[in-house]
Amino acid sequence: MNTQVLLKSRPNGMVEIDNFEIKQSEIPALQEGQILIRNHFISIDPAIRGWMNAGRTYIDGIEIGGVIRSFAVGEVIDSLNTNFSIGDWVEGLLGAQAYAIAEEKGLKKISIGEFSPSWYLGILGMPAMTAYFGLLAKGNPQEGETILISGAAGVVGTTVGQIAKIKGCRVVGIAGGQQKCQYLLGLGFDAVIDYKQENVHERLQEICPQGVHVFFDNVGGEILDTGLLHLARGARVVICGAISQYNDMANIRGIKNYMKLVTARANLTGIIVFDFQSQYPQAMNEISQWIREDKIKYKEQIINGLENFPKALQMLFSGENFGKLVIKV
Repeated sequence: MNTQVLLKSRPNGMVEIDNFEIKQSEIPALQEGQILIRNHFISIDPAIRGWMNAGRTYIDGIEIGGVIRSFAVGEVIDSLNTNFSIGDWVEGLLGAQAYAIAEEKGLKKISIGEFSPSWYLGILGMPAMTAYFGLLAKGNPQEGETILISGAAGVVGTTVGQIAKIKGCRVVGIAGGQQKCQYLLGLGFDAVIDYKQENVHERLQEICPQGVHVFFDNVGGEILDTGLLHLARGARVVICGAISQYNDMANIRGIKNYMKLVTARANLTGIIVFDFQSQYPQAMNEISQWIREDKIKYKEQIINGLENFPKALQMLFSGENFGKLVIKV
């Protein structure tokens, strides 16, 4: 029997426990070309909230009654595909479920041993790829420039910051709470603003009197609007996400300070990580080497049990989590 987390109803605002259903179902027989995977770890990501809405953005929304879409890593336990053998470990959009039947497309074999399998959902997975290509391909940071990161204590933010330091940049983070801010300073961030306790605009005036050259935004809303006021000439703004807005997309807050893009001669762009899939191996090799060299550190928070998936997703939007959130099946 398979345990699955299904979409019972679409959220209206903050995700609620009642939006989900935990269901047992029989695992169907494999068809030619398919493999059966036992999921070991399932990723909790902000994108899941957007996928729960109706319609299509860069990907179709989850259908009512469908398995919640999420990245997972697991072990192949049966195979009718000559490219996958029993015992192989794979990562992909396998869903919030104990077992997944999948075909080859979209699956990536992973090597376990040196790193925990769960790391392929974070520092060696989609969030790290987002950070790597969002910063280097979209932000184009130059040595000596100032990089501003909102949502800096999340896995994307911490990875962006540490890569920026490797590239010789000055890094300023925005995060919520003293514990998270101290953690970022321990990672080598040059300065951190606690948006819960400090005036972000005033602190940026103090910390970045010459402005910021790359603004990597994970938050949207007021934080994005404030950050735009501090762009240096020729700045690049990379929109990764808008976690402050996901629970009320019908009333999403737009930016007032967009004219700063004109006066600063700045560029504003978005990052969808799937656009860079062909380049993942290069990024994986480089990030793996930085981990070995202790230039990148990583923190994850593991929650046991698929039944806790809904609560874990709520934690992501309330800020209760500290580290990359992962469900252990």
